Order: sequence, then structure tokens, then C-alpha cells
Amino acid sequence: MTRLVLASASVSRARLLENAGVPFAVHPAHVDEDSVKSSMLAAGGDGRAIADALAGLKAMRVSASQPDALVLGADQVLMFQGRLVSKVENIAAAAALLRELRGERHELITAAVLARDGVAIWRHVDGARLWMRDFSDGFLENYLETVGEEVLGSVGCYHLEGRGAQLFARIEGDYFSILGLPLLPLLTALRGQGVIAA
Repeated sequence: MTRLVLASASVSRARLLENAGVPFAVHPAHVDEDSVKSSMLAAGGDGRAIADALAGLKAMRVSASQPDALVLGADQVLMFQGRLVSKVENIAAAAALLRELRGERHELITAAVLARDGVAIWRHVDGARLWMRDFSDGFLENYLETVGEEVLGSVGCYHLEGRGAQLFARIEGDYFSILGLPLLPLLTALRGQGVIAA
């Protein structure tokens, strides 16, 4: 079987692979994401292009140092009212972002790239639209007190697989992609590459 390496420290992505029965090792890529985003935005890049570029960069960077392994890079960006939203650094900023998103629609764009020997051999980009409900300030305060700093690991300050589901009125798109990986197309690719049984 081909060895798979996840070029990410994301707990959510690792959990998705584990739950699907995919064997893998973890080797996080160290990429200056803010620099890539800034330069691509300045050049007119959109959210899909940015997510794809970051996933590819992570996969190829780790792949160059992992000969004969298949390396999975992934990234997710949030677009809101035409702008790219990045992860926040503290609970106060999370509260401000969630107040801004409540009652509104935003888009999550998730990209995954498989690379071997420093070359991308498969890529997939998927988008989902999410509508947050118009929750109260009291709900928001309780939500953040309950989930704590774990929300800082998600670009939208929520985990749809957990208590974050209560923030939403509606979603359109692939559930797994919202969680961080386009799992079903990825599993098809992994079967084709001999990582899991066909």
C-alpha cells in the first residue's frame, strides 16, 4: 500500500481520515499563509484560487522531503461580502467576527491536493454556502464560554460537527468539505493511488 502523509496539524482533518479508516502519518507544512494570501489578493486572486494554491504549496513542500509518499495538503478559506476572512487570534475577535456573520451568508472554500515527489497529481476545490441564524448576544456569550479557545482553530470560529451547529439556520454544500476535507472525492483518489483498498 502507498504511504499517505497529511501535511497539516488540523485535528479535524486527521479525525476525518481516521474515522474513514485511512492510514496516514502527520507532517505539518510550515507555510506563511498570510504572505501567500496577501500577494494573491493583490494580484486579483479569488478565494478558490487562494485555497487551491495554499493546499498545493503545503502538499508539494512536504512531498519534496517525503520520497515515495503520497502527501495530502488542504486549506480552507472563508469569503464574506467579497472579502477573505482569516483566523482570529483571541475570543474577543471571535465574538466580533461571529456578530458580523450572524444573520448573514458566507462561503467556505475547501481545497485538497495530493502530491508525489514534489509534484501535484490530484486536486479538488469545493465550495459551500452557510447561513448563520440571527442569534442573540446572550447565546453568543454562552457559546463562546462553553467552547472556549477551540474556536480559534476554525476560520469561522465554529465547528459544525459540534456545538457550532447551533449557530446555523441553513447550509448548502458538502458536509465533509465544511469540516475541512472533500472526503468522498479524496477517498476515490486514494483508492486510485493504492492508499486504501478498491
